[in-house]
Amino acid sequence: MKILLIVVGKTDQQWLTEGITQYIDRLSHYSQFEMQVIPDIRNTRSMEAQVQKVREGEQILKLLQPSDDVWLLDDKGREMTSPEMAQWLEKRMAQSTKRLVFIIGGPYGFSPDVYDRVPGRLSLSRMTFSHQMVRLIFVEQLYRAFSILHNLPYHHE
Repeated sequence: MKILLIVVGKTDQQWLTEGITQYIDRLSHYSQFEMQVIPDIRNTRSMEAQVQKVREGEQILKLLQPSDDVWLLDDKGREMTSPEMAQWLEKRMAQSTKRLVFIIGGPYGFSPDVYDRVPGRLSLSRMTFSHQMVRLIFVEQLYRAFSILHNLPYHHE
């Protein structure tokens, strides 16, 4: 199974980039993993949030294939413990999902078109994190899920 993480905008903090890279390297032992960055929309200072969400949404939707299993990382999504996420991931692998796609939106969330196309939503926490931090937290949790599935000592109960 291939896993794709789509993110809006570059990660501009070096310490976050280093952490994300570390976990992407670790994930490569368990799955084909790719993080695809959608470039920031230009001239957003004078742009309404809704217009920005629509433009980002258009770029997101272009990257999706009809057979993708797509999940938004959204504050209104389903919350899981790390072991529950591991079980959730295992079910997707057992279903022979070819491409599992996760999307982290821009600062204002997702456009209505993205919500209509992607009914699946996951939440990392009820707390609010910066979109750049969510990238690191998510890839760490994905690695933790694979660690649990492979009985590695990374996760302790």
